[in-house]
Amino acid sequence: MCGIVGLFLKDKSLEPQLGAMLSEMLVLLTDRGPDSAGIAIYGSSAAGHGKITVQSPSPEADFAGLDSEVAKEIGAPVAMTVKSTHAVLELPADKLEAAREAISTLRPDARVMGVGESIEIYKEVGLPEEVARRFDVSGMSGSHGIGHTRMATESAVTTMGAHPFSTGPDQCLVHNGSLSNHNNMRRKLRREGMKFETENDTEVAAAYLSHQIATGKGLGEALESSLNDLDGFFTFVVGTKNGFGVVRDPIACKPAVMAETDQYVAFGSEYRALANLPGVEQARVWEPEPSTVYFWEH
Repeated sequence: MCGIVGLFLKDKSLEPQLGAMLSEMLVLLTDRGPDSAGIAIYGSSAAGHGKITVQSPSPEADFAGLDSEVAKEIGAPVAMTVKSTHAVLELPADKLEAAREAISTLRPDARVMGVGESIEIYKEVGLPEEVARRFDVSGMSGSHGIGHTRMATESAVTTMGAHPFSTGPDQCLVHNGSLSNHNNMRRKLRREGMKFETENDTEVAAAYLSHQIATGKGLGEALESSLNDLDGFFTFVVGTKNGFGVVRDPIACKPAVMAETDQYVAFGSEYRALANLPGVEQARVWEPEPSTVYFWEH
């Protein structure tokens, strides 16, 4: 099952509503995946700064003093915002990797959910409505975002097994379906230096696209390559710093629908996820074609 949504805003006046619109879309698909949920929001940060989203099973202990300790390690100021089990650290963009390494040493039980100039990722076990409320997603602004509500079929119900998966700067992916060659692809990508934290096949898909982008391909080219290199039945919705992309496998047995207006492009596993969007009655609505890449960039 699983339910996935995506929203790419063309109209900047809608950006303060991104979190509210995206979380409502996801809540409408709750019965497609009741065990965990997650949302990635592409917002803004101060010029020359980036963000690291960290999750902890023991947030009170792990987040206490984390900003000052990381600041000391990297020699730069760090601002931290805590939301339940997640914390977002904002710091100079050229210190992001150093800060990530510092976090792994200072708080070995904490997990980095996402790193980049604009991305924030929030995911936990629970229903989409509970997860969205827990992290106050409806109050978040941004230019685009993706979300997922999960029904676990190939791995345990855990926070780390929830989507989105982020394996590169400002990159993330949600997935409905199953890959048949993910174990072989994981071994291949490890030889190329990619690291994995779960056995989830979606993390393999995310790492594959991150590796393709790291070698110089654009998002559209990377998605095209996935059609040849990844086997199985899948629908991917992908986010990058400036872009939003969709691709389905050649069989395309997983449901998907898209809508586009002058204000936005939206994706949902079912039309009901799009039904409350402004102006959707006048939107161009279509089912994404098999083996066809769709992407938009700011």
